[in-house]
Amino acid sequence: MKIVVIGGTGLIGSKTVTILRQGGHEVVAASPKSGINSVTGEGLQQAMAGAQVVIDLANSPSWEDQAVLEFFQTSSRNLLAAEAAAGVRHHVALSIAGTDRMPDNGYFRAKVAQEQAIVASGIPYTIVRATQFMEFLGGIADSGMVGNVVKLAPGQFQPIASDDVAANVAEVALAAPRMGIVEIAGPERAPLNEFIARYLKAVGDPRQVVSDPEARYFGGKVGEHSLVPLGEARLGRIGLDEWLRNAKSANQVRTS
Repeated sequence: MKIVVIGGTGLIGSKTVTILRQGGHEVVAASPKSGINSVTGEGLQQAMAGAQVVIDLANSPSWEDQAVLEFFQTSSRNLLAAEAAAGVRHHVALSIAGTDRMPDNGYFRAKVAQEQAIVASGIPYTIVRATQFMEFLGGIADSGMVGNVVKLAPGQFQPIASDDVAANVAEVALAAPRMGIVEIAGPERAPLNEFIARYLKAVGDPRQVVSDPEARYFGGKVGEHSLVPLGEARLGRIGLDEWLRNAKSANQVRTS
């Protein structure tokens, strides 16, 4: 089967490409560096020729509200048009758990627009909504810095390892289109502030984490279940402790 992975050289894309190639599939790891650009449309027609499945893992280079919205709207419009012309039978896109429950977060609003374009396209699809990646825990801590402490809301949090995200994306891509949403999350759930405090302690970061119900998550107000699946979800196999061991061995996290 020919599968085109948009964003195929990124964190999730590179892992997904490896899994699919190991399964014997013909995989195009598409990125602007390879001459395939979903925003400009460059190379899309050639990449889509003969493809049965397209996996959209592209990400905006800017998180500014208008820039990220324009990125996902333009990228989705170009991809879906090229797929329709090529007769692609399954469009898979990676989105975010709770993306429709935090309207004051510009990035989440952009992902909602992306999802709406997919649903309206007429192309058979599956949207994979993932919780936040464990690889982003340090950045989340940094985003909550107020003075010399980290202020984070106590809403529920259930981060997932990128290896588990890639495995689920690959599995979904090889299955029949769901014409709906599949949610995936990590195996452990705890308040956001507690999870980040545990992470910082494990990596030897002395910063204090303070629970603040009014603290914003990249501009969005956090409710009890804003960042986690509300119903049934596929759970990853890698917990925080195992992920930390793997990351430390690969020198991917700072340690004391």
